[in-house]
Amino acid sequence: MQKRPFGKTGIEVSPLGWGAAEIGFENIPDKTVDALLGVALDQGLNVIDTAECYMDSEEKVGRALGAKRRECLLFTKCGHAPPLPPAGLVTRAARKLRRALGQTLKDWDPRLLERSIDQSLRHLQTDWIDLIQLHSCSEETLRQGRVIEVLEKARQAGKARFIGYSGDGGAALYAVQSGRFDTLQTSINIADQQAIELTLPLAAERGMGVIAKRPVANAVWKHARKPENSYHHVYWDRIQKLGYDFLQDPDHAVETALRFTLSAPGVQTAIVGTTKPEHWRKNVQYATAGALDARQFDAIRNRWKQVAPSDWVGQE
Repeated sequence: MQKRPFGKTGIEVSPLGWGAAEIGFENIPDKTVDALLGVALDQGLNVIDTAECYMDSEEKVGRALGAKRRECLLFTKCGHAPPLPPAGLVTRAARKLRRALGQTLKDWDPRLLERSIDQSLRHLQTDWIDLIQLHSCSEETLRQGRVIEVLEKARQAGKARFIGYSGDGGAALYAVQSGRFDTLQTSINIADQQAIELTLPLAAERGMGVIAKRPVANAVWKHARKPENSYHHVYWDRIQKLGYDFLQDPDHAVETALRFTLSAPGVQTAIVGTTKPEHWRKNVQYATAGALDARQFDAIRNRWKQVAPSDWVGQE
C-alpha cells in the first residue's frame, strides 16, 4: 500500500491500520496474534493502534512484535483505570488489592496517566511510543489542561514521539482548536459522519494527522437483528433509516464502506479490527482500489444529510 503523509508529523502511514482491541477483549491466543501481525506487515500495514484498557492487548502486541518493533508505528491510548476481571469474588479481591497498593486513582487523574504511559511502554516492550492519545476524555477535562500537560511531558521525555486526542463531538473539536495535539482519532463511517464537517476541515488546516476509527461501522448491516453492543445497536438503527442501496450487494458492501471512509477529506489512515489473518488481504485490496467514485461518495453524503437528525453525533 502506498503510504500517506501523516499530517505535519513527518512520518507516513499506511491507509489501513490494525485496531488491536479485539485481541484483548476476545482473548485471542498469542499464536493467532503472531499470524495477524505477520500478515499485516506482509500486506504493507505499518500502524498498530491499541489502548491500556483493551484488557491484555498491549502485552500481546508487545510479545508479537519483538525484533519487528521498528517495522511499524505503535499508537496507544491512556486515561482509564485498568479494567477489572468479571464480577464476583475475583473482582472484590482485585479491588481490595488495588486499594492496598494505592492503585485506586480515578480516570483522568494525571498520576494515573503518568503510570499508564510507563505501563504501556513495559507492556509493549519498547522505549518509546510513536503516538500516545487521550482516550475520549470530556471537553471539561481537556479545558482544565492537566491531562494534556502529562502527554506533553511524556513527549518531552522521549516516551512518545507525538501526542493526540481520540474522541468525537465537542471534545474533539476543542482538542483540534487547542493547537496542542499532533493528531486526531475520530469516528468516521457511513453511519457516523458528524466529524466530516465538525472537525476534519479544521484538523486539515492545522496540519494534524487524522485517524478514522470504526471505518466500516462494525459492518452492522450484516446483523438480521439489532446487536446488543451499545454503539453497534446505534449504528444498526442508523443504517436501517439510511437504507443505502449498496448494502444490498454483500460482495461489495464492506469495500464501499471502507473506501468511503478512506475518501473522506483529511483522513490518512483507518483503523480496522480483525481476529482473522485472511481478512487483511481483502481489506488491503479494498484500500488499494483507490478513492471511491465521486458520484457514489456524494450520494452517501447526501443521503446522510437528508436523513441524519442533529442528535446523530459521533460515537466515542
